[in-house]
Amino acid sequence: MKVIAIGRNYVEHIEELNNERSSVPVVFMKPDTAVLKNNMPFFHPDFSENIHHEVELVLKINREGKYIKREFAHRYFDEIGIGIDFTARDLQDKCKSKGLPWEIAKSFNGSAPVGEFLPVGEVGDMKDINFHLDINGELRQKGNTSMMLFDFGVIIEYVSQFFTLKKGDLIFTGTPAGVGKVSIGDRLEAYIGDRKLLDFEVK
Repeated sequence: MKVIAIGRNYVEHIEELNNERSSVPVVFMKPDTAVLKNNMPFFHPDFSENIHHEVELVLKINREGKYIKREFAHRYFDEIGIGIDFTARDLQDKCKSKGLPWEIAKSFNGSAPVGEFLPVGEVGDMKDINFHLDINGELRQKGNTSMMLFDFGVIIEYVSQFFTLKKGDLIFTGTPAGVGKVSIGDRLEAYIGDRKLLDFEVK
């Protein structure tokens, strides 16, 4: 199982980090050791003092495929969930300033908590999915798939040119604005619509 993640997919998030808008999806990967399941706690690493939360919708691939056309992309996932792309922003900024890869800021152990998945039939219109993140009971991030620069079909078409998708692979589809630092003791709750699918603590 591999985790493929998409960056810079919501305009307001691009602007809040002063990033450049890309004409194609920005792709990076996380190893399976990044995945946290079953609402297990996230242990704040010692190597960073600025871990940011990034709530994202997550597609679960259900069959093998490569060079998938966007009009057929819907056949390659039948479940959608929600997750957090934790980012060591201080490490990322250092790496970016030197023109270096920034996997250590994105792909460390536990950096991809994933909640429950829902059948796509229960979610409704893929182009109009509301999702949000609460921290300690307060709304921190909210998004809707209508705000995405690259929709699910475009993402699957693009990444499948480079990586064969296999059953069980996860695709994180980008985060809306509102990212920020988490601290030990924080409780994160993530929702699709009004359904809470992820609930865990930072320790």
